[in-house]
Amino acid sequence: MTIIIDSTTFDVPVASIHEVCDFLDKYAERTEDGKLKRELIGTYHNHQIQFGMHASTSELAALWLKLSEPVEFHEVTVPDTDGTGYTYTAYFASVNRDLLRVNDAQTFWKNLAAHFISRDPRRTP
Repeated sequence: MTIIIDSTTFDVPVASIHEVCDFLDKYAERTEDGKLKRELIGTYHNHQIQFGMHASTSELAALWLKLSEPVEFHEVTVPDTDGTGYTYTAYFASVNRDLLRVNDAQTFWKNLAAHFISRDPRRTP
């Protein structure tokens, strides 16, 4: 399982992907009788990805630099239901990692994770 960001495939294992389908409304309000009136914009498929540790330190460093790059949006490809990749435009809402150890001026990290938030709806009414 690979992750592609801006046409670059990163040779870092994926430990888990948590996919969330968010429903966004143009408006939603309750009437006096308690009924909800809403106009749905669409569904947005977002991903929380946890990367594995079994990769070269240089590949993990390259992925960290890409994930923390100060640009508005990225093109990402993640695994999809049918086994193929789903490509969409996303921004990274948060990226995090934990320090594992430092040895002889080399730093090792674990638990690299990122939240990919879709710019556009995947499905619309």
